[in-house]
Amino acid sequence: MNMGIDSIAGMMDQTYRSASNGRTEALQKRAGADLSEADDKELMEVCKEFEAYFVEQVMKEVEKTIPKSEDEDASMSQLTEFYKEEMIQTLAQDVCKQQNLGLAQQMYEQMKRNYTG
Repeated sequence: MNMGIDSIAGMMDQTYRSASNGRTEALQKRAGADLSEADDKELMEVCKEFEAYFVEQVMKEVEKTIPKSEDEDASMSQLTEFYKEEMIQTLAQDVCKQQNLGLAQQMYEQMKRNYTG
């Protein structure tokens, strides 16, 4: 079976989209679930996941403002896009772990008041 770079890049792009949509759906389900019975650790974990997702989306929007190179061919562009998405996701998670942005903490405190108050 002989596969060209375009076929491989297309498969990677489709795989990324499926994984990205699945990740978003999983986060929506978890955040939208009834967390009234969740312990403090579970509640904070959901808040941290949302914070990382939010930072990731902000980074993606910022990245869109960077001019694209017109010299890049289509197959390389798809491969670059796939790895860039992975890098942004990892970077967003690292930023949230290393920096105290406070979004997760504020969400946690609000959710605690809603569920206990």
